[in-house]
Amino acid sequence: MTNFFIFTALILIAISVWQITKIFELSQTKKINNQIADDKDNDFNGKMMFAFLIFIYALTIYSFFAYGDVLLPDAASEHGSTYDNLMWISFAVIFFVQTITQGALHYFSYKYRGNKSRKAFFYADNDRLEMIWTVIPAIVLAVLILFGLYTWTDIMTIEEKDDTLVVELYAQQFNWKARYAGEDGVLGDANIRFLQDFDGKNVVGIDSTDPNGFDDIVVQELHLPVGREVIFKMRSQDVLHSAFMPHFRAQMNVVPGMITEFAFKPITTTEEMRQNPDIISKVKKINKIRVENSKELVASGDEPLEPYIFDYVLLCNKICGGSHYNMQMKIIVETEDEFNKWIDDQQTFAEVIQ
Repeated sequence: MTNFFIFTALILIAISVWQITKIFELSQTKKINNQIADDKDNDFNGKMMFAFLIFIYALTIYSFFAYGDVLLPDAASEHGSTYDNLMWISFAVIFFVQTITQGALHYFSYKYRGNKSRKAFFYADNDRLEMIWTVIPAIVLAVLILFGLYTWTDIMTIEEKDDTLVVELYAQQFNWKARYAGEDGVLGDANIRFLQDFDGKNVVGIDSTDPNGFDDIVVQELHLPVGREVIFKMRSQDVLHSAFMPHFRAQMNVVPGMITEFAFKPITTTEEMRQNPDIISKVKKINKIRVENSKELVASGDEPLEPYIFDYVLLCNKICGGSHYNMQMKIIVETEDEFNKWIDDQQTFAEVIQ
């Protein structure tokens, strides 16, 4: 109730100030309040439009050089290069059109700024111009849309082969878990109804009546073999999440009550990506910032930040709650032998619930 009275009082004060302001304006009888722009106003605004044109072009050029290093490195998945090509072609078209249209808009606003000695020319229509600026954008957009549909279809055509690795990604506020099939190569049935089974050890809800689930392996660090197709089957325990793996150009919503899928083939191991010049540069830049921040932490008696080491990550790209920003899982891409050795060292579901 106190908050209500405070809010009401603030509203009344605002209304009072507004009324006093209007009374003050009405009392200024000698002041001329001309709402019509004159030649001086038009000249000033025209020059400001042209100055703003120079400003936005200079800012754009500066941003290319100043922030170009924050872009993602080369894609680490087989389909990533096609995805990047589509993105850069779209960027190039948008940048070209924006440059021409904004340049014309601001320049003409400056060149033809209002002047009492100049009479506006009435130009009704021009069928040829109408045709040009209708047909050309239609053709360009049609090409981009068809290219996008082709790319999307190519990426989303998922075929499970004999050597395909099937991994389940399980999302919950605010962490990820991954489930691998065991020696039988089949993921057991699962449902959130079984989460409380075995004193909470059944962390992804594997159905204990399905024998295919006993050799399944649940982990909180995602390992992938390089050069092998991986199909991700995704489930959510609570709210809408989004599995986002930026370095692999992969993203798919994770929806409660249904299974969504995405697939890609990793082509660059974690160690190889760490040797990428772009990644080396980014790591140096990040660690330089961490060193500066660590000085303040040490001065206040806290532990310094550990040096950053590059890793692929799985992120949540939906605002799913208060700790959404921290919902991530490390991804390690390694050779087939390294992957097999790692998977052999993990506990199966049957071993966990014993």
